[in-house]
Amino acid sequence: MEALAAAFGLVLQADVLTAVALAAVFGLFVGAIPGLTATMAVALLVPVTIFMEPVPAVAVVVTVVATAIFAGDIPGALLRIPGTPASAAYTDDAFAMSRAGDAELALGVSLVYSVLGGLVGAVVLTAAAPLLAEFALQFSSFEYFWLASLGLTCAVFMSAESRVKAIGSLLLGLLVSTVGLDVVSGQARFTFGRTELLGGINFIPVLIGLFAVSEVIRHMAASTPDLRVPARRIGNIFAGVAAVGRRHWRSVIRGNALGVGIGILPGAGGDIAAWIAYAVSKRCSRHPELYGQGHVEGIVESASANNSALASAWIPTLVFGIPGDSTTAIIIGVLYMQGLNPGPTVFLERPELVYAVFLTFFLANLVMLPLGLAAIKSATLLLRVPRDLLMPIILACCIVGAFAINNAAFGIVVMLVFGLVGFLMEENGFPLTPAILGMVLGRMVEEQFMISMIKAEGSVLAFVDRPIAGLLALLALTVWAWPAVQIARARVAGLRPVG
Repeated sequence: MEALAAAFGLVLQADVLTAVALAAVFGLFVGAIPGLTATMAVALLVPVTIFMEPVPAVAVVVTVVATAIFAGDIPGALLRIPGTPASAAYTDDAFAMSRAGDAELALGVSLVYSVLGGLVGAVVLTAAAPLLAEFALQFSSFEYFWLASLGLTCAVFMSAESRVKAIGSLLLGLLVSTVGLDVVSGQARFTFGRTELLGGINFIPVLIGLFAVSEVIRHMAASTPDLRVPARRIGNIFAGVAAVGRRHWRSVIRGNALGVGIGILPGAGGDIAAWIAYAVSKRCSRHPELYGQGHVEGIVESASANNSALASAWIPTLVFGIPGDSTTAIIIGVLYMQGLNPGPTVFLERPELVYAVFLTFFLANLVMLPLGLAAIKSATLLLRVPRDLLMPIILACCIVGAFAINNAAFGIVVMLVFGLVGFLMEENGFPLTPAILGMVLGRMVEEQFMISMIKAEGSVLAFVDRPIAGLLALLALTVWAWPAVQIARARVAGLRPVG
């Protein structure tokens, strides 16, 4: 209790509260600009945190990540351009709701359940960090292989288009993930003599190209701006949010549970949690055909999942020094600079600082509610800007974002190429989501498979020897076999005599 009281004293300081407020504004601004991500926001703040005390430094990072992830929903709902990778999972639904006149509900649901998810994740982080981190450490390469395979399967189920086209899109993402050095031999693959490709194709320029640049190209190719949202003032965003929660309470619980469970796995994070939560929501929904056409259920579950995953991703980071996602990998560097060495001993040596970190998660999510409302109200100014003027501005922001990833013009080239690819894919009915998920998880599947085969000396039985691996394998095989079961049941029902 003494450590908790000391933590309250550390957090409730004028400099910490000021830092949280400023960081929230910065995170909302960066997250709302297409092409600028939460990871980039954290990276930009690292030099600033060097000159800060440990508690405000950590508070700034935590707040920026939480607010930037939510802010990515704003351009997704208003312009169909997600500000962050996590927002891309439900962009189509949010934008369809906006075009139908329900922008308030889409943004309100996103804000409220993002805050709720963040608070749930903070509670889990505070109450069960050591226990959950210990469980996550039990995952070996075998478990990660099956988990990533399940994620790839979700890519196909998430698509409202043809399953064949979804598989084609997924294969494109997997192909892109193979570019670079082979994970075992170190042999260059599909680099075409370009040194820039030895490290693989960066995900961020690809995302910017597929969603933002393709939208610019579509606007240029169209005779009329067919995707314009009616320019009107956003009203009360909280109206109807409670009713949505009561109607889809299972999605709220399931989304938070998925976010926490996926977030604690090293290398997963909020982006993957949002994708998987959306797929699970569609799979469990009574109306899966409505997904992608403005159905709020997927937004509820995904928004809950991505923010709850943000806090739980800190569990392996704090307890064992293992980054839960890309942002926490940067944060580990911040912790080391502040003299906070992540690991089990930090709970014994400096418990007040650990509890202070926990409290900043609660503070960041509570601050996000009023400031998120202000951001939504301010963002409506975008609706009054002609798209002929807005699109060049968006393109300029995208170019800056793609360049800033590695401070190289090659990122701009990648962005433009995939912008054209994304435009051609959507024009021919190929969904973008499977390609994105294939690129994110493809590398992970390959790495974990090769590592597992080396450890098992070529024995495939080792993939199901461990209890957790066996359970995940059973789940994956069940999901893979389910379409065949459905087809068989349909044929049996068709052959069954009537009456």
